[in-house]
Amino acid sequence: MTDKKGYVNILALGALAVSCTVGTPETDYNEDGTLAKIVNAPLCCDNVDGILVKFKDLPDEIDAETVRGAGAEIAGSVFPENGRKSIYGLERWYHVMPEKGHSASDVARKLAAMENIETIEYDAPFLKVSDCECYPCEEVATRAASSQQVFDDPLLARQWHYRNTGDKSVAESAVAGADINVADVWRKITGGDNTIIVAVIDEGVKYNHPDLAANMWTNHDEREDGTDTDGNGYVDDIHGFNFVTNGPLTWDKEKDQGHGTHCAGTVAAVNNNDRGVCGVAGGTGKGDGVKIMSCQILDNSTGGTPSIVARAIRYAADNGASIISCSFGYQDAAYYSDGAYKRGNSGLNAIEYEALMDFEATRNNDVLDGGIAIFAAGNKTKAYASYPGALSDVICVTAFGPDFLPSYYTNYGAGCNIAAPGGEPYLKPVSPRSWVLSTLPTEKYDSGYGYMYGTSMACPHVSGVAALGLAYAKKLGKKFTVNEFKSLLLSSVNDIDSGLLGAVKDYGEGTTVVAPQPGVYKGKMGTGAVDAWRFMMNIEGTPCSEAVCGKSQGIDLSEWFGASSSQLTYGKLEYSEEDMQSLGLKEAPYINRGKLYLHPTKCGSMKIKINAVGGGSRVGDDSAMGGMAFSRTVSIIVRTHRSGNGGWL
Repeated sequence: MTDKKGYVNILALGALAVSCTVGTPETDYNEDGTLAKIVNAPLCCDNVDGILVKFKDLPDEIDAETVRGAGAEIAGSVFPENGRKSIYGLERWYHVMPEKGHSASDVARKLAAMENIETIEYDAPFLKVSDCECYPCEEVATRAASSQQVFDDPLLARQWHYRNTGDKSVAESAVAGADINVADVWRKITGGDNTIIVAVIDEGVKYNHPDLAANMWTNHDEREDGTDTDGNGYVDDIHGFNFVTNGPLTWDKEKDQGHGTHCAGTVAAVNNNDRGVCGVAGGTGKGDGVKIMSCQILDNSTGGTPSIVARAIRYAADNGASIISCSFGYQDAAYYSDGAYKRGNSGLNAIEYEALMDFEATRNNDVLDGGIAIFAAGNKTKAYASYPGALSDVICVTAFGPDFLPSYYTNYGAGCNIAAPGGEPYLKPVSPRSWVLSTLPTEKYDSGYGYMYGTSMACPHVSGVAALGLAYAKKLGKKFTVNEFKSLLLSSVNDIDSGLLGAVKDYGEGTTVVAPQPGVYKGKMGTGAVDAWRFMMNIEGTPCSEAVCGKSQGIDLSEWFGASSSQLTYGKLEYSEEDMQSLGLKEAPYINRGKLYLHPTKCGSMKIKINAVGGGSRVGDDSAMGGMAFSRTVSIIVRTHRSGNGGWL
């Protein structure tokens, strides 16, 4: 989060800070290139927890003796043995601990001369930045009745980020349709699928939260008895694992902020349970929500290390996760290229990168040939994304507010792929209503619900939409490669670009926010604002067109029927009364002179089946020659403006 003075509390903004300052990389290589094996060089490298060593082959007794000769001991493999061999050789990574009297830097230099060592990486710890901004919600008992509310969850009406009606109590500048357009997906298509697992790599998730418990992933082979019942190398990993302490999940320590629980609620808080909030892929109240796996990399005042993050990612891959939702990153000065992140320069994450690639290569569902990694872009108002989100291999999410303008804190530009609601804290009237509402630990926040803002909050929106897409694709029997699926997701957007020209942020009185004017973000918020309905249509293969809310308009049928549209004879249009209500249509759509006419008064989505006859004015029969009857189902998405480019920026 960012506090009201404009300082960045990095965790809730999708970032971590490195406690060991990264110094000048080791570029003074020996002629044989041995020092090139050391991929990072923190200035305080002699105070790190240990060294990570990747062997070319699994170490034997000779290697162990050589390591001891260098003043260190092999402390064990980074990843527990589970019989699955990684194409990236993750099983060859080992912890090496310097012995007393031997510095980590000297040990690393000596190990670099070993023939059987491929890579050396300092396991430099991270520090969690404290006091992210969070505002508890005390309105759980109050349900706002609304004909637009799909489910019975009392606080759904407060979640503008799912269906934004332009409510001025959220923000005076609120724009109808500035949301992820998920309500009609819930209503008509899917709420999720309990075989799809999303791993939240973050603080620990309160797995027994009453609005999360039913959607938590459970390791049914493990018993909570203080032992590794299932033999997977992790003790009591019932709903995930705490990789910081190598123990049970936690979320209620002094400096824990509820960040992981909040992100998890956005992905899959239980829907339609007459309780609290909704999650994007939280189901329909029939046990069909996607499952949340908690992979804890932050604990109280202690952060992770490269090995902790890598272990969490590998655990997600090994235990069935199809998506990892990662609202973390590194200080923006740490990396300036994919190469720097992967290896060398100021990078320190060879093991993390390999774990990410291993995850994306691991198939855990019937739809994809691998996994999807989704990251927050960061919150330093920089014209580039933070790593790992900036990697070209993962999806990176920027943030906008209920005014459909970039949030003042969001990173943008290079490395950013797609936008989602992250909240905007200082819009008139200044209140948490313009933030993102989700679940929180009851031990720290009595109601168990509250508001946060940041790209950390935008990221799980996209993770939830991706999970919905997997659920729907599975229902349809569709199969995609990871790259095909990511391409569909990145093209399932609404145009945010056209609203940036001439727009001015309307901040509350006394607010001292320093951020670029909206025009600076033009073409730099990724492909556009994620649209859940459009994504389902893209998966289904149904073409979409946009209409503008509040005006009568005609959509040229050539969009769907090509040049033949003027030669066709059109019959009855088929659509549901429910869809009529969704768009607030007071009159039925109709066709006249090659155009489909409608006058929507609400933002939303609908399907229309258009029946036509080609080659005549009627279908041929025994008494007359005629044409052939055919039909096409199309989708209309209503926003407050229409993109002239199909949603691409």
